Amino acid sequence: MTKPSVPVGIICSQSGPYQAMGREILKSAMMAVDEINNQAEFEFSITAHVRDPRGIVSEYHTVCDDLIRNVGVEHIIGCYTSASRKQVLPIVERTDRLLWYPARYEGFECSDNVIYVGASPNHNVLPLIRYVLDNLSREIFCVGSNYVWTWETNRVTRELVSAADGHIIAERLLELGESAVGHIVDEIVRKKPPIVFNTLVGSSSYDFIRAFHAGTKAAGLDIPMLSCSICEPELAIVGPASAGCITSSAYFESIHLAENRSFVARWKARYGGDGSPSVDGQSAYVAVYLLARALQRAGTSDIAEVRRAAAGYRYNSPQGPVWIDGGNNHCVLTPRLAVSNPQGQFDIFWEADAPVKPDPYLTQLDVAASPSRETSAGSVSPNAPHLRVVK
Repeated sequence: MTKPSVPVGIICSQSGPYQAMGREILKSAMMAVDEINNQAEFEFSITAHVRDPRGIVSEYHTVCDDLIRNVGVEHIIGCYTSASRKQVLPIVERTDRLLWYPARYEGFECSDNVIYVGASPNHNVLPLIRYVLDNLSREIFCVGSNYVWTWETNRVTRELVSAADGHIIAERLLELGESAVGHIVDEIVRKKPPIVFNTLVGSSSYDFIRAFHAGTKAAGLDIPMLSCSICEPELAIVGPASAGCITSSAYFESIHLAENRSFVARWKARYGGDGSPSVDGQSAYVAVYLLARALQRAGTSDIAEVRRAAAGYRYNSPQGPVWIDGGNNHCVLTPRLAVSNPQGQFDIFWEADAPVKPDPYLTQLDVAASPSRETSAGSVSPNAPHLRVVK
C-alpha cells in the first residue's frame, strides 16, 4: 500500500557567496529524507520541495511564499544566515507554518513558528570566549560580516571580555561576499593582536583566512584565529591556510560516537569519500529526523500537534543526544571546542560533560564565570552579574 506523502520545503542557496554551505545542507537533508522514506516504521513518506534563493536575501521571502502558497507545505527546513531567517520569519508566523532552522546562530530570538536546531550562543560563543580568556588572551581583534550574526556575537564577546578586564582591540566588518580583505590584514599585521575572532561568512571568510595566513606568515607572526562557524568542507576550500583555527561547534566529523561513525560512513558512501559532512548539514539531517519523529507521534502534520510531539523527544543523533526544549523551541546540545589540523579535520580538545540547555537570551549567563562553571544545568550564582539586555 502506498504511504501518504507529507510535502516539506527545503530552502538553501546553491549559488551565491555561501553556496558551499547551502549545498552541504541540501546533501544531508536529502540523505535523511531518503532514509526515512525507506524505513517501514514511518507511516508516511516525505516529498522534498527544494528552492534556491541564490544567496539573495530578499529571495528567501519569495521562495518561502511560493512553498506555502503554491505547494501547500506546513514545514520548511533551511536558511543558513540569520539575515535569511529574518526574511522567512514574518511569513511563517503570519501563515502559522514551522521553520526548522539548522544553522548555529547568535540568539536573542524566540518564535513559536521556528525550531532552532543549531547551537545557541551559550553553546558556541560562550565556551569559545571563556577558553580564550582563561588560556590565551584578554585582548581580541574582531572581523566579521556586516549583519546580525556578527553584531550580536561581537556584543556578547565584548561583554565577556570587558568583565574579565580585557578589551576589544578593533571590530572590522565587511559586506556579505566582499573579497577586499587586504586592508584588514594589513591592520592586523601592524597592530599584532594576540587573537583574531573571525565571524565572516562564506567566500569572504575563505579570502580572509588565506590573506591572513599569508600576511602574518610574511611578517613572522603566529596569531591564533577563532571561529564559531568554519567547518570541514570549508577547511578543504581554504586549503592549508585553514590549519590552526580554534573552533566552537556542537558537531565535528571527528566525534567518537557510534552514531557519528555510522552517519559519516553513509554520507561518504553517498557523496564520496573525499568530502566531509558539515555542522550545518548534520544539523539539517537532525532536523529532518526530529520532524519525522514528531509527525509520526502526532499522527498529523498540524503545526501545534507536531510542535507538542517534538518537545522533549530525545534523539541519539550523530553529534550525540539532542532534544527540543519546549519552553523556547531551541535544542539541547553538547558544546565542543577543537582546532583544525593540516589534514582538513578538527582535533577536539574540550567538550561539555553533558548536553547543555539552550539559553538563547543568555538569561543564565554569569559574565564573570570560568568555562568550568558552564554546566548542563546552566546553574549560576543568583547574585552573579549578567549580560546586559539591550532594549
